Amino acid sequence: MGDNEKAGRSDSSDKSDQSDSKGQRPRAIPPHGGYRKLRSFQAAQMVYDATVVFCDRFIEKRSRTHDQMVQAARSGVQNIAEGSMASATSKKMELKLTGTARASLEELVLDYEDFLRQRGLRIWDKNSPEALAVRGKYKSDGPDKKIGISTSFRSDGSDLYGFATASAEEAANTLICLINQASFLLGRQLRRLEKTFLSEGGFTEKLYRERQKRR
Repeated sequence: MGDNEKAGRSDSSDKSDQSDSKGQRPRAIPPHGGYRKLRSFQAAQMVYDATVVFCDRFIEKRSRTHDQMVQAARSGVQNIAEGSMASATSKKMELKLTGTARASLEELVLDYEDFLRQRGLRIWDKNSPEALAVRGKYKSDGPDKKIGISTSFRSDGSDLYGFATASAEEAANTLICLINQASFLLGRQLRRLEKTFLSEGGFTEKLYRERQKRR
């Protein structure tokens, strides 16, 4: 099993809400929530935190670009959470919001690429030694074991990727690598959600089947 497969084990539909006690009928509203355990959420949250630091260091705080980049990063996080909660009554909405999260992160990638290109800075090739090193660090050190989430700033105050001190070129390229990791996880999550939706149907269909059973 590859590293990406191992990293994505938690990216299944949310199951934090427990079902009824053994022997009881399943509830009409299925398990939902639990988004904090999703690797996609953890990766997006790491990108959001680092983007705030990056923009405060390298982008004029009063500029439109500063606000747009921070909001795009925040949107990635928020839409994953909202989609997870919406899954209780609408798998279609979960799919939509998860897709919106991925689109927001793609917008953010373009912002970082624009930043580098417009300043004559190098954009790392995905197979460059620097990019491979970032991906390797993410796979081995991504989740903060002390607090159970992925973050570029550890619970002991250390800065895992050096965003507080890195050059603009290094910080922007590192964030592009991390966003691509988050996007990969979201893409796989979307495919799984789509497969489940097509095979099992949405909330309305499940509710109908449950009502038929109880007649």
